[in-house]
Amino acid sequence: MTDTNVIKTIFSNAIDGRIDEVKRLTLDILHHPETGYREYRTSRLVADWFRTNGFHVQTNVAKTGVIATIETGRAGPHVAVLGELDALIVPEHIYAAHETGAAHACGHHAQIGSMITVAAGLLTESVIKTLTGKISFMATPAEEYIELGYRQTLVDNGEIEFFGGKQEFIKLGFFDSVDIAMLTHTGSEIAGTLGIGGSNNGMVGKTVRYLGKAAHAGGAPHLGINSLNAAHLALAAIHAQRETFRESDTVRVHPIITKGGSAVNSVPSDVRIETYVRASNVPAILVTSQKIDRAFRAGALATGAAVEITTNPGYLPAKYDSALTELYRLNASSLIGHDNIIQLNHGTGCTDMGDVSQIIPAIQPTANATTGSGHGVDYRVENYELAITKAGKAMGMTLIDLLTADGAKARDIAGSFDAPMTIRDYLHRMRSFRSRSTYQE
Repeated sequence: MTDTNVIKTIFSNAIDGRIDEVKRLTLDILHHPETGYREYRTSRLVADWFRTNGFHVQTNVAKTGVIATIETGRAGPHVAVLGELDALIVPEHIYAAHETGAAHACGHHAQIGSMITVAAGLLTESVIKTLTGKISFMATPAEEYIELGYRQTLVDNGEIEFFGGKQEFIKLGFFDSVDIAMLTHTGSEIAGTLGIGGSNNGMVGKTVRYLGKAAHAGGAPHLGINSLNAAHLALAAIHAQRETFRESDTVRVHPIITKGGSAVNSVPSDVRIETYVRASNVPAILVTSQKIDRAFRAGALATGAAVEITTNPGYLPAKYDSALTELYRLNASSLIGHDNIIQLNHGTGCTDMGDVSQIIPAIQPTANATTGSGHGVDYRVENYELAITKAGKAMGMTLIDLLTADGAKARDIAGSFDAPMTIRDYLHRMRSFRSRSTYQE
């Protein structure tokens, strides 16, 4: 009988010998941030590491994604360890790219580091020979739901169907055979802890375009139709809806104007808005989406402008598997102590790990190794030992538990998982969110 504690020790020691190498790669990604579906350099860096270390590697998955696999040679469950390639746009961040403003203000570079940490520990023959089944390392693009105009262009050109990278992986069939998935995000809860459990909002994304009539802003504004005024009225109408949002649904709507006109001396004729509609459950997302569309139409009605409203599927609410969470908790506790494992609450942010969690058992623990505010100018990973090494070891030790003993624990968890939807149902649901309408009185 395999002693899993011995295997975990060998696994952990193998990682200790490669910490500096993995941290260099992680910091390389930090200093060369790229936004979603543009992560060409980052994906090459990740793919090269896996190729150099003997993994079977697929590239250009959903444009920039990478999948590296290792087969144990024994039929069994399929476990995926994930990391996200993309950055945000935070131009004022200390590590922002000068040309693009991209910055890893959400710690995705550390996710890649912890994912590769797991892979590094599995390279020892005495570890892999005790496992059964298959392990896939998925470096996924475009988790941050930004640059909606660019992504809509990719959709229109047939390059992608969904704005999120994991959604594309699901559509392309790469989760068809996966039984369990895990990813560790950085967090800013109690410093030095690993967070488990919790849940996240889901959302849809909207792009809105007001079309008015240009005229001289000083000489003849009465001849124009002011699209910026239409947008302002719509934003006020959205604010007037906020008292109707139930606290239990944790609704969040936060529009921005991405184009406010063309020239200050011309009545704005083309004004554009992006917004999310977030909530903890799908019915609340749908009801709120209808309210927001009414508000956008109200701005057009009041001013005589036309409005085009495009709604795209965002992310589904995340519900992390309790049995898998408990297995992870035991391993994480062995690394940093029981008192340093904290229970996460519901988060009103969104993630496409939510989509994964709707079809297979999944977890997304947090390595609370950062300072500053997530997505903010001051967000930085300070404790790389926790964010990369300890996070990777905790996932890898969980993987060992899942895939030793002929994969019995993985089979139990996957077999007892009551999936909210099949992949076919999932794709139908996501496509049903998509709509495009034009309104003019």
